[in-house]
Amino acid sequence: MALIPSQVLRVAILLSYFSILCNYKAIDMPAHQTYGGSWKFLTFIDLVIQAVFFGVCVLTDLSSLLTKGSDSREQERQLRKLIGLRDWMMAVLAFPVGVFVVTMFWGLYLYDRDLVYPRLLDNFIPQWLNHGMHTTVLPFIIIQMRTTHHQYPSRLCGLAAVCTFAVGYVLWVCWVHQVTGVWAYPLLEQVGSLSRGVFFCCLTSLISCYYVLGDVLNTYIWDHTHTAAKVKGD
Repeated sequence: MALIPSQVLRVAILLSYFSILCNYKAIDMPAHQTYGGSWKFLTFIDLVIQAVFFGVCVLTDLSSLLTKGSDSREQERQLRKLIGLRDWMMAVLAFPVGVFVVTMFWGLYLYDRDLVYPRLLDNFIPQWLNHGMHTTVLPFIIIQMRTTHHQYPSRLCGLAAVCTFAVGYVLWVCWVHQVTGVWAYPLLEQVGSLSRGVFFCCLTSLISCYYVLGDVLNTYIWDHTHTAAKVKGD
């Protein structure tokens, strides 16, 4: 038996995301006052995605508990819809975007932090909040994958959805630059148009790779768990 029920873990993770979002939005930073506000930063978008995703997970847990032992077909149908939404969000948004944000942020931070997180931000964002936005996302999503089996969509449909999200975000960043004349990230200010286009293509490819990684990891975890349970049963 698990030390902490997975349902309790999901509630705790959801509450932590609400806390992170509230604390982040309470910060009075100049970037929040410009066109696009917090929504031009992928980190903030990811936090919203994770909060909504774990909200759906908690709602699914509650619905499953309420429908247990019930003969209502309508309740079962609604529960299947929630499970389908939960699985789709995990596959297409929560895992690939979450892993992308963590790995890209810390990779660029270690190479040259001023490319993605200028030292000026230390005056606004405390270290614990920075880790809440850019570090804990990864273990939280791994915990969810380890405790709940998710049904991934077909590889083609999943990749199409992930690429649509990535291209949509790139176009949004370009539009913000078109309106304000300022790129959301210092890195984009330091490269030419051609290099910027190649960079965007590489990022779209990388987030697509993370979708495939999530699919493979999900399959491995639950195939291994099923095999271990079967062996134990024999």
